[in-house]
Amino acid sequence: MKLFATTAIAMVLGTGAFAQTVGVSWSNFQEERWKTDEAAIVAALEAAGADYISADAQSSSSKQLSDVESLVAQGADVLVILAQDTQAIIPAVEAAANEGIPVIAYDRLIEDSRAFYLTFDNVEVGRMQARAVFEAQPTGNYVMIKGSPTDPNADFLRGGQQEVLQAAIDAGDITIVDEAYTDGWLPANAQRNMEQILTANDNNVDAVVASNDGTAGGVVAALTAQGLDGLPVSGQDGDHAALNRVARGTQTVSVWKDARELGKAAGEIAVALAGGTAPAEIDGAAEWTSPAGTTLTAKFLEPIPVTAANLGVVVDAGWIDQDTLCQGVSDGPAPCN
Repeated sequence: MKLFATTAIAMVLGTGAFAQTVGVSWSNFQEERWKTDEAAIVAALEAAGADYISADAQSSSSKQLSDVESLVAQGADVLVILAQDTQAIIPAVEAAANEGIPVIAYDRLIEDSRAFYLTFDNVEVGRMQARAVFEAQPTGNYVMIKGSPTDPNADFLRGGQQEVLQAAIDAGDITIVDEAYTDGWLPANAQRNMEQILTANDNNVDAVVASNDGTAGGVVAALTAQGLDGLPVSGQDGDHAALNRVARGTQTVSVWKDARELGKAAGEIAVALAGGTAPAEIDGAAEWTSPAGTTLTAKFLEPIPVTAANLGVVVDAGWIDQDTLCQGVSDGPAPCN
């Protein structure tokens, strides 16, 4: 059984008695944003005098189980897990709990009450996506490109989207002609799904609610191939390529979840939990019950929808430089005009 200090974190680190080791299990590193999250986590741990170890599951739920076991063997005092599969990862949480090791479910829900859930408000992200697309196209045929079926966020997003669109659907203003999950959140899978939907509907599509920037990129590629670029398309994460698409007018919104803030919070919470702080005592934490009925302690950060109307916010925040944002844009929205 691992033993943890029960004194305040500042006192623990001040004594120099030991350095906390934080083990992070990443589902994959294919998406741009995870490198940003990692840098923020590492910076927070360095500031606290804690050590960082990690593993990349390469989109394999079975490898992730082995990765977590390895992180524990390497001496992790606390685990931060970006789950590839919300159900498949539960044995790892069970094993960690048996060793007295706290677990943070990072950005993606793990259906286990022993995990501390840290993420953005993903239902609200879905609402923001749908609002922006609906404002641009309040009538017509909609396509819903969802996230990975193994990621609960996909359904949280879809639920928020439906809340916004339901009244227009009931009124007959909007028809959802098709929707599809995107295995692994992979842009290539989203593009293939969108191509098939366009073919099945003779290109009679007016708007696409895509659930992240990677899937939005696949959607835009499929639309462009059919001469339909410029249709309203949503996304999220604030990927640089997506923000450039917003500047170009081929993507309507990218809901920006500042990964720097999420990573910083994860690092700070990990050190606190490893030092004996109870989950409920984490600043901003509250009890939350998942749709499946699992009650967890959770902390939700607030997202920001970025459209052509407020593109400058990501430049002002240092998230992206103006040259990258405005590449290939000659007369676009501010600050690309």
